[in-house]
Amino acid sequence: MNETAGPTNRQIYKVAVASIIGSVIEQYDFLITGVIAATVWGDLFFKLPGLAAAAAAISVYGIGIIIRPIGAYIFGHLADRSGRKDALVSALVLMGVSTLLIGLTPSYDRIGILAPVLLILFRLAQGISFGAEFGTASTWVIEQAARSGHRAFWSAWVGFAIPIGLLLGFGSVILMKSVMSADAFVAWGWRVLFVIGFVVAIVGIVIRTRTEDSFVFEQHRSRDSVLEHPAAQVWRDMPLTILRTSLVNAMFGGAFFLYFVFGTSYMKAVGFSGSTPEIIGLIAAAFMLIFMIIGSLLADRINRRAILIVAAAVLFVFAIPYFHLVGTGRLLPATIADIIGFGFVFGFGYGALPAFYTENFPTRYRASGASAGYQISQVYGGGLIPILAGLILKSYGIHQAYLYIGVIVMVYAALAILAVLGTAETKSSSLEGPLRDRPEIASR
Repeated sequence: MNETAGPTNRQIYKVAVASIIGSVIEQYDFLITGVIAATVWGDLFFKLPGLAAAAAAISVYGIGIIIRPIGAYIFGHLADRSGRKDALVSALVLMGVSTLLIGLTPSYDRIGILAPVLLILFRLAQGISFGAEFGTASTWVIEQAARSGHRAFWSAWVGFAIPIGLLLGFGSVILMKSVMSADAFVAWGWRVLFVIGFVVAIVGIVIRTRTEDSFVFEQHRSRDSVLEHPAAQVWRDMPLTILRTSLVNAMFGGAFFLYFVFGTSYMKAVGFSGSTPEIIGLIAAAFMLIFMIIGSLLADRINRRAILIVAAAVLFVFAIPYFHLVGTGRLLPATIADIIGFGFVFGFGYGALPAFYTENFPTRYRASGASAGYQISQVYGGGLIPILAGLILKSYGIHQAYLYIGVIVMVYAALAILAVLGTAETKSSSLEGPLRDRPEIASR
């Protein structure tokens, strides 16, 4: 590596590839676990009547999200103490093992009450490992690209995992269901999907262990500037920055639920049959990757805040019109609606999001800060909205609920815009100093 110029594009590329692998598994699991929890786990692991079994299974799925901030704290601390690479390798080991164990967990009929207990334990371990991914992986890449003029583009590789994971997850579920009967899928087919996740994790571990740590962190460590308790220190020094960054990602959590989860159910309610809603989702995911690349390039050319504000504004304006297009019951309008609402909002915004998160924290606790902001938003963004939506659906039914759910997501979008406007632009900031000047730190 040229010490003046920094790492070459090839060296940055290797870190980008190593960083994305765990995030792909995370998104792949996010999809297949959601599908399988809702359709398979209830009858398999819980001896409860009807909807109670389904609710219990979905709750197990939810705890994997709620526990993520714990993983963010643990692995953020490890990343800021021992290195970004070591933390992500450890997280991927835990991720791979827990994913495999979920796939191998015997049913209630075979081991009784131990079945749901083991499922919960393995899902908690999996959720903790997922808590490490976004913040630390984004930190690893952007620090390696610190002297590049394309930091947003390189860090967006972590975001590329979302459409790639969704495409793999959707494709795997559709493929498995097409080659076997429904009974076979419930009996053993779903387990194959988790074994695949384990195999991919092994590949990721090999790739990550053969990749160097970020040169920015190596410089930081050579100056003996490593904090004793970075994950705790960032909460003392920069709580408002954590809050602001979390509000931005909470918006994307709301968008994911509105367009992907509830939107799919709404499509089926207005007459889309078979796998049509899933196919529309696949098309939107493909466009999401394209928009993400465009968003990242524009974030480097213009700035991070402008890209995020555009994404939030489109979400705010389009939250309810989306359902009018889908409500036509016609394939083309529904596909266009999903491309705009799901593909563009997520893709364009996520092109700038990893850079926005990581550049807002100094090196000494960058992984801890980025991980904290991102993962706590998963709780009140990705976790709270489904709970509120469930109550609304019960009270108003699916044909009226979209109005109220859409308004909730519009509130999240408005809060995200305020959070972005209240945060300084970081496009031209240096990532290599021992401490960047931030008002929250300077006041201490």
